[in-house]
Amino acid sequence: MASDGGPRPPRVWCLTTGEAGLRQQARGLAGELSADFEERVVRVGRLAALAPPRLFALTLAGVQPVEGPLAGPWPDVLVSAGRRAGLAAMAVRRRSAAPLVTIHIQPPGDPAAFDLVVAMPHDRVRGGNVVEVETALHGLRAQALAAASATGDPRFAGLPRPWTAVLLGGDTARTPFSVAAAQRLADGLDRLRASIGGSLLVTPSRRTPPAVIATLRAHNHRDMATFIWDGGGPNPYLPMLACADGIVVTGDSISMISEALATTADVWVFEVDGGERHARFVQGLLDRKLVARLGDPAPPRRREGTDATPVVAAVARRLIREKLQLQA
Repeated sequence: MASDGGPRPPRVWCLTTGEAGLRQQARGLAGELSADFEERVVRVGRLAALAPPRLFALTLAGVQPVEGPLAGPWPDVLVSAGRRAGLAAMAVRRRSAAPLVTIHIQPPGDPAAFDLVVAMPHDRVRGGNVVEVETALHGLRAQALAAASATGDPRFAGLPRPWTAVLLGGDTARTPFSVAAAQRLADGLDRLRASIGGSLLVTPSRRTPPAVIATLRAHNHRDMATFIWDGGGPNPYLPMLACADGIVVTGDSISMISEALATTADVWVFEVDGGERHARFVQGLLDRKLVARLGDPAPPRRREGTDATPVVAAVARRLIREKLQLQA
């Protein structure tokens, strides 16, 4: 309890294996629950990950800390993301003598082992402790978008509007992002601009192959209304999202699509083969008319962004108050 007799804030851990998309989701939710959350990154051995989930929970022997210690004092709230991190979270829960609220993002090996499971429709997880969300969790808040919109970015401030931000992903485990796909994207962007005019604001990610960036540069090398970030200076990702009138996202990144939908801009998806899970996610958004395929007419304009993170955080806060009687 707090020194004044009132409820104290919870101690929150964010536990992942360091994979960028999952880490971003766990950070986003943990940040909503505590501004002072602590991060733990672990490595779970391949052989250890094959053990039945309830058996794995008996030991931390297969878990190697990468960032932050896996030792007490244990947290009040543990947010994990990804199957292997979920195994580690089950082992941590077993070691905590005090009550612990466990929240897992994406399908875990044993959903019943967690107080709350956060899943999207394409995850096909059901249960009384499951919260289903339309988009991935993230740390992009409306306040940050508003501040970035007010500040803008001088590097593309003088380009003609409307502005279309282009968010590039990259290779997946199934399929590389090929030069041929980059050329298809360039052609699709040409057709989009022939329809709506304006400028392109392009930003690659860490996964974007250099050949893809080179292809887009060559295609637009004489186009003065195209900005392609060269990696120098501050990352323009946030001001692009905040200021864009429309957004094109490559379909290999569930995280970037979800962040694009947190804005009020029209969102087009450039479909690439990211696997069955990505395909089901994109199709679900198409069915709910939240996005359109690049080449299709613009989707209905949304008056508000679509952001699942605050919704899940509200459910988590109720759990924390009920189970731990802590402030959240």
